[in-house]
Amino acid sequence: HRGCVVRRVGVAAGGGFGADPRGSLVIAWVYLASAIACEVAATLSLRRAVEVPRWYALVVPGYLASFVLLSLTLAAGMALGVAYGVWTATGVALTALLSRVLFKEALTPLMVAGIGLIAAGVLLVEMGSGA
Repeated sequence: HRGCVVRRVGVAAGGGFGADPRGSLVIAWVYLASAIACEVAATLSLRRAVEVPRWYALVVPGYLASFVLLSLTLAAGMALGVAYGVWTATGVALTALLSRVLFKEALTPLMVAGIGLIAAGVLLVEMGSGA
């Protein structure tokens, strides 16, 4: 139990990753990618649960894990605007693409263009933040 507290403080303070601040940024990106994966899995499970209710068992844990990992992303030093922008934009894009594959939902050229505009906007936010 004590080891968890020390590790958590180390991440929040940027410690435990050596003197290189890029180490905690790499960890932040790993946390963010994991948060996105959990959020997309939970959202797809929610869609599936409409037809098969037992899938609801994955929805709440998936969203909870996503938010915990997003908070760890911020604790590791990523800016909120960048983290939230990447999290939401990637989540939207992956959910739309996977919904097309898994549930045969529409994915029109206009929707694809919208996803591209979202990605471009997030890229501009990231570049503007100096991340």
